[in-house]
Amino acid sequence: MRAILFDFGGTLDFPRHWLDRFVAHYQMAGIDIERAELDLAFSATTQKAYACSEMLRDYSLLQLVGFLVELQFENLGMCDAAAPRRLSAEACSGCGINELKMRIRDAFMAESAVGFAMSRPLLNSFARHLKIGVVSNFYGNLDRVITEADLAPSITVIADSGRLGFYKPDPRIFAASLAQLGVHPREAVMVGDSITKDCAPARAMGMATVWLRHREFSGREAAPSNTADFTIDSLEELKDFEWLAG
Repeated sequence: MRAILFDFGGTLDFPRHWLDRFVAHYQMAGIDIERAELDLAFSATTQKAYACSEMLRDYSLLQLVGFLVELQFENLGMCDAAAPRRLSAEACSGCGINELKMRIRDAFMAESAVGFAMSRPLLNSFARHLKIGVVSNFYGNLDRVITEADLAPSITVIADSGRLGFYKPDPRIFAASLAQLGVHPREAVMVGDSITKDCAPARAMGMATVWLRHREFSGREAAPSNTADFTIDSLEELKDFEWLAG
């Protein structure tokens, strides 16, 4: 094996899907919302943000998350007079809508800092004997996000859909990464938390695949059968794979 490709969101930044992270932070902020409802807003605002990738190219992760939360609040109707009816008494007490947005944003950022601290030494270890790429459906600013997270020294290639113009599971985003790394699909492994966007398309190209199964697996995707070669519950488990050892 000569190269290892990672997904970013839900994999390198923190082992949890962004939707589930937002649901938890909304609820911790005292906002009465169910996962299914936020899922609709999350999906709509994600697509809107993808369309704004030119504008977002210079955004830090802090700015990006703030932008996404702003769009989510608008989609949920949380910016109008009806918003207080969705809030707990504690959330309403001395805390305006803008403060709630910042609370959610800052909690997301704190969680990401923990995830980056876990991923950094792992990437450093693999970079000693493997080429590392990141393949992500993102917003055009992944280079900056990875640099600010101090992950860049270990990473050779960053494939950001917001820059390339095509999104996983489109095989072109994987092919572009492999070409830049100078490796054949059978010389690479893809690690990600999505069966449909990471593992299935990578495996179809001939790559080995590792599914990062979140402990709070939502059941939105079928468990891997012929789509993932290996399943892990933590990136740390990759160290136990002899075929990835230096």
